[in-house]
Amino acid sequence: MADIKENSKFDLKQKSLAQKSLDYHSAKPAGKISVVSSKKCDTQEELSLAYTPGVAEPCLEIKKNKDDVWKYTNRGNMVAVVTDGTAVLGLGDIGPYAGLPVMEGKAVLFKKFADVDAFPICLQNVRQNKNHGSSEVGENDNCNAGHSDVDKIVEAVKQLEPNFGGINLEDIAAPACFEIEERLKKETDIPIFHDDQHGTAIISLAALLNGLKLSGKKISEIKVVVNGAGAAGIACSKFYEYAGVKRKNIFMCDRKGLIYAGRKDDMNRYKEYFAQNSNNLSIINKGKKDGEITLAEALKGADVFLGVSVANCVTEEMVKKMADKAIIFAMANPVPEIMPELAKKAGAFIVATGRSDVDNQVNNVLGFPGIFRGALDVRATNITEEMKFAASQALAEIANEEVPAAIKKFLEKAYPRDAKKKLFDAKNPLSREYVIPKPFDPRVVPRVARGVAEAAFKYKVARVKVNDLNDFDQYEKEVFERVNLH
Repeated sequence: MADIKENSKFDLKQKSLAQKSLDYHSAKPAGKISVVSSKKCDTQEELSLAYTPGVAEPCLEIKKNKDDVWKYTNRGNMVAVVTDGTAVLGLGDIGPYAGLPVMEGKAVLFKKFADVDAFPICLQNVRQNKNHGSSEVGENDNCNAGHSDVDKIVEAVKQLEPNFGGINLEDIAAPACFEIEERLKKETDIPIFHDDQHGTAIISLAALLNGLKLSGKKISEIKVVVNGAGAAGIACSKFYEYAGVKRKNIFMCDRKGLIYAGRKDDMNRYKEYFAQNSNNLSIINKGKKDGEITLAEALKGADVFLGVSVANCVTEEMVKKMADKAIIFAMANPVPEIMPELAKKAGAFIVATGRSDVDNQVNNVLGFPGIFRGALDVRATNITEEMKFAASQALAEIANEEVPAAIKKFLEKAYPRDAKKKLFDAKNPLSREYVIPKPFDPRVVPRVARGVAEAAFKYKVARVKVNDLNDFDQYEKEVFERVNLH
């Protein structure tokens, strides 16, 4: 974390924030979540209904028809946030106890933004080697990172299925996270969603679609360089390919440089999928051996840089050698691969980061609350590529729409710096500084939920309608009222 310490102003701010955070979390009652009854239990009769003897009646109905669990319990609005603590935020492999505050925080966001009840589940004793030392396992680490036992985690999560309408996997190191999600999708009948993979992919794709619209480039023709071959890097790359980027035009780098066919060191089957062949590398390697190609060399002529890696790994000189109207997504936190002002100074056309203090924040809260809201409301059996793409399209649409007066007033209060720049004033507000909507925009969750629910029906993974008429316009209005008035 030397990059943080070098910036004294940032360091002082962080120290202040650190103490505020500790005070916030330790204030009585400790933590950030609690369980609140949704029904009254103030009288003897209400007690007899909530528990014995009355509770026997819904139990017997569910015994006769398992699907009645959706009718008589909160399963249809309950999500488990599951981790083993092997890749927590930028902190790495800190374990399930230390990961609990993050999972509680995710539960808070589910409730705040989408009125989804979420419960943290931090799993212990799910390591391949219980005696291995703690390592700094992060988003960018290789196939040896993390020691998650896939079988143990899959089995543990499967046992939770009767309680939850969906599972949000969180902060599980690559490559185990890929196989865990793949298997759970096959072996359960509820939506399984690893947010570290797909949240970043969905939101950054929305920004990319709008960025290409502004730059006039075609998605099928762009060259994309990805730095970071962990959960987010691989998921984003696969999702970009699904959206139209050609796989041969995706150049993926990890800490050892470009990933190429035949490389033996630090490889796994997920990286192999994006390994470049020698013929395609001839345009940049200039006679060098494949393994000698660096991030700087790969970036030459690139239209898009996607960083899910480490601070300050991209320089102004590297940006200058990218293609005209280059798009940079520098999403390492808290310090990005290159600071936005430096990237713009070097000629970048659009810059997005994970930070809230600059333009174009790629924040996963734009995705997962609405995605689960829509999936739960139709009792989806899965979250498909089509549903994820619908979420991206929904986010991209909002940035192109005139902001209604009431919402504009709200955004001006939530984002005074942006309001001062008149970011929300145009009939079509899409601009280089506004390619994705803001996290507190009240249109986000209803629109994303609608897109996800519609796609679930179209691709036959929905089990119920959104309302009696299956009217999605009305459904979006209903979700808007629910999440903004609850």
